[in-house]
Amino acid sequence: MSSYKKFTFQGELTEEQLQFFTKNGFIHFENYASRETVNDILQSTEDVQRRWIANGVDKVNGIPIKYGQDVDGNKIVQRFAFTNQHSDAVQRFASNPNLDVLKALMPKGARLGLQEKDGVVFNHYVNTEGSNFYHMGWHTDSARDIFYGKKVAPMLNIGFYLDDSTAAKGGLRVLPGTHKQSLWDLLFRKKYYLNNYADENEVLVEAKAGDLVIHDGRIWHRVAPSPVTGEASRRRVMYIPMIVGKFKPKTQESATPLYLHLLPFVGTKKHKNLIPAFRKAA
Repeated sequence: MSSYKKFTFQGELTEEQLQFFTKNGFIHFENYASRETVNDILQSTEDVQRRWIANGVDKVNGIPIKYGQDVDGNKIVQRFAFTNQHSDAVQRFASNPNLDVLKALMPKGARLGLQEKDGVVFNHYVNTEGSNFYHMGWHTDSARDIFYGKKVAPMLNIGFYLDDSTAAKGGLRVLPGTHKQSLWDLLFRKKYYLNNYADENEVLVEAKAGDLVIHDGRIWHRVAPSPVTGEASRRRVMYIPMIVGKFKPKTQESATPLYLHLLPFVGTKKHKNLIPAFRKAA
């Protein structure tokens, strides 16, 4: 599968779209939202960034905030957590009833995790000398359940693209069909975050600003490093979780999950220190 079919979101999922997702574990909707919506979210998150930097915010609801440097050397937020609780534009987007249609891809009782997990996550990848987030090695999202002391449960990550994302920016790479793998393969098929090598079976997701790309939490995926540096490497994506199970909202008193003690090393040139850092955190 060197390429894949892209779809248009029309308010409900067609049988073809349901079958595509069931087979492959991801689906791509082009032109889901307008450029105006994209700009509103970007402006709003820049406002959040200024407040967090000014106030020295290091965690939100127990989730660490990842900082780095932009192309001009200025401090930026490279991974926001619970962005929806600090941005009206993000909250409006994430709570839009249109997204409820995606529950058809999940078991009964699915909901958007706007108060759970990491809330709405905003990732800002840029390849610069001072960047702390320019790639992310192979991983699945569902393995996090183990760190919460739970069985691996179905989940979706609903990705909204705020920049065009092509091979020139590294981009999202998925292994179609791996959402159907065994628990052993989910945990051990690849070395979590340490391996960012190309896989002969991977598919590059090329998206434009305003596109929506949904992937099953059990699918193996990575964010390849951009082969270029500076402004041309910038890639911003917002992720909304859809989950099932007992409602477990996070608050400012929530503890930091064990796996997030590794966050400072993920996506940086320090990734070789992941294993010692994990042992120390444990």
